[in-house]
Amino acid sequence: MDAESLPYALDLVAGGGGGLSSEKRAALRASLLLLRRDYRFERVRFWGRIQGIRGPYYIAEGLLSCLSDLNCVEWSLLPPATEEMITQTAGLKGRFQGDPSYEYDPIEKKGEENERIYEEEGGPMIKEEIRLVATIDQIDKAVGIIPRGAFVKTPLGPVHENRNFEGLSLTEAKKLNSYFHFTEPVNLKNRTLLQKADLDPSIDFLDSLEHDIPKGSWSIQLERGGSLVVLRSLLWPGLTFYHIPMTKQFGYIYLGTGEKNIDLPFML
Repeated sequence: MDAESLPYALDLVAGGGGGLSSEKRAALRASLLLLRRDYRFERVRFWGRIQGIRGPYYIAEGLLSCLSDLNCVEWSLLPPATEEMITQTAGLKGRFQGDPSYEYDPIEKKGEENERIYEEEGGPMIKEEIRLVATIDQIDKAVGIIPRGAFVKTPLGPVHENRNFEGLSLTEAKKLNSYFHFTEPVNLKNRTLLQKADLDPSIDFLDSLEHDIPKGSWSIQLERGGSLVVLRSLLWPGLTFYHIPMTKQFGYIYLGTGEKNIDLPFML
């Protein structure tokens, strides 16, 4: 969600609960605009909030950087996610503490080799800041989405915003196959040439939500008399996407605890 339109966009997704107070919205918008000026970002986007036990993390993105804040006033630059971070934090469970300096004990890893059990111990402590970075990256890759046609891919490869995008029609907006994961495609690469025959390579270069596993991991609803389409992730509760059909207005926000619903396949 762009900083300038933040109050309006937050109002659109307020139906999902867990929103921000009017005072917090005003403070957050003013802080994000100052952040854009101080860091000289072209654009700053409010990513969301991860609620910890001791307090929340407010997350914003500027260009290729990601920043976190505890009070919407003083922001801290987060490092980019790496495969090592993802691996280190893969076994961490439970709520965030709300303290970036908090340290988790290394996870004991057990395996079987030549019919012998071994344990790996004495690893370095893992700071919550690292877990925060890894979680943001996982949520973005799993449920960060865009409408079909909002971005285009040129024949030479680069991807950029589609200036001609005027929004999805109401009919299209009600279908899961009209929304794409905004990350490197996985399922698309496994499709046959026959399956790709009807696709437009300039806009159908990402994975569609209709192939997500488990099936039924998205809730799609029409709100405000059908003038607003809202998608909510059941896999990462707290992720809400909105789009106003026939307009360029869309975006998503995460307001949750940073915990994946690993029980979802047994709940559907």
